[in-house]
Amino acid sequence: MIENEKIEEMMLELDDRCEKTMGALENEYMGIRAGRANPHILDRIEVEAYGGMSKLIELGNVSALDARCLQINLWDKSLLKAVEKAILQSNIGITPTNDGNVIRLVFPVMTEERRRELVKQIKKIGEDSKVAVRNIRRDSMDVIKKMKTAKELSEDEAASCEADVEKEISSVMGKLENIIAAKEKEVMSI
Repeated sequence: MIENEKIEEMMLELDDRCEKTMGALENEYMGIRAGRANPHILDRIEVEAYGGMSKLIELGNVSALDARCLQINLWDKSLLKAVEKAILQSNIGITPTNDGNVIRLVFPVMTEERRRELVKQIKKIGEDSKVAVRNIRRDSMDVIKKMKTAKELSEDEAASCEADVEKEISSVMGKLENIIAAKEKEVMSI
């Protein structure tokens, strides 16, 4: 590793951006249901409440009753209709049932066709993450090239830095592949 402040800063930024990309991928995957009732599917749903928009998970407790059923117990029962409306508008593919006290979401058993659709969606999201990492690599390589052109780095130092960037990017790509494969396996397992 070259002792250069700009290079160290660039490598730190590269690590940080790669970590954020992997975190974003895992967050996206939490919202994809894999045949089991997962409370994270509700993380992005916003409800019109108290004159503004609030996240559903901030308005009550969400619990899994069993492998295929979530129960939402709201702290303010007057929000039941608003929550039900928000769930229907969110396109998660589940119709909520409201008994006046709690809202239940019963997840249907997934068909093979639905599982294959989800795998395509998983692969697309994964590919988007890989593109983001490739863009991070390009940005890092541009920094190295500019420094080499400005004679801040020698040819050997630049080559060494480029090798370090490639090594880091390869590692991140491997981790992304593992995350994608694990989610595909989770969706395809019955």
